[in-house]
Amino acid sequence: MNKVKAVILTYKPDERLKMMVSRLMAQSVKPDGILIMNTLDNSRTYQSLEDVRNMEDVTVVDLEKKEFDHGGTRDRAMELCSDSEYVLFLTQDAMPKNKFLVENLLKALEADTNINAVAYGKQEPEKSCNIIERYTRSFNYSHEPHSGLELAAQTNNGIKSIFCSDVCAMYNRRLYDEVGGFPLRAIFNEDMVFAGKALKADKDIIYEPKAVVIHSHNYTGMQYFKRYFDIGVSHREFAYILKDYHSQDEGIRMVMDTAKYLCRRKQYIMIIPLIYYSGCKFMGFYLGKMYKKLPQQIVEKCTTNREYWKK
Repeated sequence: MNKVKAVILTYKPDERLKMMVSRLMAQSVKPDGILIMNTLDNSRTYQSLEDVRNMEDVTVVDLEKKEFDHGGTRDRAMELCSDSEYVLFLTQDAMPKNKFLVENLLKALEADTNINAVAYGKQEPEKSCNIIERYTRSFNYSHEPHSGLELAAQTNNGIKSIFCSDVCAMYNRRLYDEVGGFPLRAIFNEDMVFAGKALKADKDIIYEPKAVVIHSHNYTGMQYFKRYFDIGVSHREFAYILKDYHSQDEGIRMVMDTAKYLCRRKQYIMIIPLIYYSGCKFMGFYLGKMYKKLPQQIVEKCTTNREYWKK
């Protein structure tokens, strides 16, 4: 049986993909193989993908755009990695910072293989990242490791206890099956849905800050709105799990802490976009939660994933 396989989800990959694969192959604990789940862009081919397609230990699975699903595609990858003890999921824009990413996530899971179901890494911002998003990264990804089970007890099931990101997360393959895996149909939050199921099964979610990827975005207000609309949809669709983990307090705290940080840095003008972005997130989230009351045309204008609504 293989120890670790890495899975990268790609769509319109740029030149960083080849570098990403090279960094994975140069890890202190080298993956036994890399599986790329590539959603096709029928309008063109991408040289970066062609460059890695025939590399040793790399397998590319092409999917039609209508086939892609945040949960179902990752579950399919899990099935293709059934001969591995651990599976590392990455997105195409999550660049390993150093050669210890796989090693540190593996150590976190192997600390207790009967309980630790998933370990996720720290996301540090790119140099081009704006100050608001930069602080958000530090708010969500601290310097200290933590356990989901411990956080759930400390915060009375605050949303942070099931926070997990498949931008960079490694799964215990055996416990993945035991917990019940990803939902086969999910517009977003397949990672947190799994984490919620894991906690209910008395399994743990480990945050390991020594495992680091470079990953950030400078979203526009509309991009935030659509992203949080999809998050709201997922909270509605998986309310039977996510309703037990309250998120409002954490969201308010993040906005307030960001505002204080901007003031300390004398970046007072940036409070205006902070309020704007926060309003876009709030409106998107709550509209997403009530998506069943909205006309289909409105839903398709609000979402980042129109294909999801055509299934």
